[in-house]
Amino acid sequence: MPRFRSYLRSTAFLASTFGALAAGVVIQLDSGSAYRALVVANALTFLGCAAVVLRLPALEPLPSLTGSDRWLALRDKPYVAFVVLDGVLWIQGEVVTYALPLWIVLHTHAPRWFTGVALAVNTVMVVLLQVRTSRGVVGGPVAGRATRRAGVAFLVGMAVIATAPGLPGWAAATVVAVGVAVHTVGSLWHAAGSLELRFRLAPAHAQGQYSGVFGIGTGLCYTVAPGLLGLLCLDWGAPGWLVMGGVFVVAGLAVPLVVRWAGRSRELGA
Repeated sequence: MPRFRSYLRSTAFLASTFGALAAGVVIQLDSGSAYRALVVANALTFLGCAAVVLRLPALEPLPSLTGSDRWLALRDKPYVAFVVLDGVLWIQGEVVTYALPLWIVLHTHAPRWFTGVALAVNTVMVVLLQVRTSRGVVGGPVAGRATRRAGVAFLVGMAVIATAPGLPGWAAATVVAVGVAVHTVGSLWHAAGSLELRFRLAPAHAQGQYSGVFGIGTGLCYTVAPGLLGLLCLDWGAPGWLVMGGVFVVAGLAVPLVVRWAGRSRELGA
């Protein structure tokens, strides 16, 4: 299962890269017809996904040992705590796709086209290394430690990126590339730990319900990230990058504690 989830994330990143390239072409063309074609093409991809899903085999639900409980996941305090912390950690993805391009353009002397290179570094590393990084991340304790390492990597990578302003263009680009690479290593560890805990902490018969609650964490990420990163990374500058990195460290350190808490009421594996 960890191997499958890693392949899934690598494929998703690769697909998003193709989408970004297509969007770049459309922006360059800057015509109404091109924008409408892009919207239609995007809609067709949803139809394609629906067609694939319809061909999947139907699985019978697993019986519950305690009877039906629609609020089981929300009453699971360790899982809810994990969802909140993990939602904070998933903001790391928006650092690369939202805060970093604006940081490069507005606060450094690196060439504007380097924003694409920085994103490419992140994408290529995820596509090539996610499966390898996820090997061995099986069981709650191991996943918790991977998440803890991720928080530290985020702080280091963001601290490096924060030093770019004031440097010559080539030096700023080099520093940003190094920071993105370190940050991406953290994202590889975080994804491996997060996806393992998402399913490991949930009972087998209630995976759907728990996955729905897990979605609250990603919703937290996408709701909070733009305003938070805009304030810290763009308005506060270098100190804000360090503060945001510190938030990631605290969240990463807290996850293993939550895993141990959850282990009092369920089997978490190795």
